[in-house]
Amino acid sequence: MARIRVLVVDDHRIFAESLAAALAAEPDVDVSAAGSGPAALRALERAAAEGRGYDVLLVDAELGALTSGEPPAVPAPRQEETAAVDGIALVAGVRAARPAVRSVVLAEKDDPRAAARALQAGASGWVAKDCSLQRLLSVIRGVLRDETHLPPALLTGVLRELTAARKHRTDSERLVESLTPREREVLRCMVAGLGRKAVAERLFLSPHTVRTHMQNVLGKLGVHSTLAAVALARRAGVGPADPGTGALGRDVVERGGQLAQ
Repeated sequence: MARIRVLVVDDHRIFAESLAAALAAEPDVDVSAAGSGPAALRALERAAAEGRGYDVLLVDAELGALTSGEPPAVPAPRQEETAAVDGIALVAGVRAARPAVRSVVLAEKDDPRAAARALQAGASGWVAKDCSLQRLLSVIRGVLRDETHLPPALLTGVLRELTAARKHRTDSERLVESLTPREREVLRCMVAGLGRKAVAERLFLSPHTVRTHMQNVLGKLGVHSTLAAVALARRAGVGPADPGTGALGRDVVERGGQLAQ
């Protein structure tokens, strides 16, 4: 019998232990628990190194928001390992690093916006925490068949949120397309968190020229701050500049306001 390896990620100990025990009673399920995002990532790395990677993550939608003082499901020994990582961020990170792993978000309440964000991050399902065990097992097995599972009551709201997000992305993409290649390069440096001096050194430009490019970027994007420009760029799918080379991947420098190759 093919066994399904499940990792429960929840910082509420009682819930995590109860769910893990219920799933472990199934003959075809192996289950472990992690009490934080960093602990889950370590468990994934360890399992992959041992050649027995997890198939499904069950992730608390409110991961990292524990405020009741209840001890985490799986305590981590070092402070940096207990840093809060929210559930959606964990889903996105796992999707990027381990695309074969399916993520299902467990939520205490229906939230179309959060569910849409989870799907955009790469989740394959959104399930109520108080659903039946049989329902949860059905979702687990379904996502392994590349199915996407949402409660029917959430479907309309999620579709509305995804449509709105797509419109915002399209508008943002149109604005980014209005930039010159050099301005896009500067924008990618801004997304990477580089300040004016660092951008100047990176692109072999004078600080004054970089300042002019940044002002042009803000003006064309219709925003008034670097943070707003970076947020818009992210919506448009603009990533940070690659390390070590110009963001466009070619040796282009600007001297005296003129482009030279």
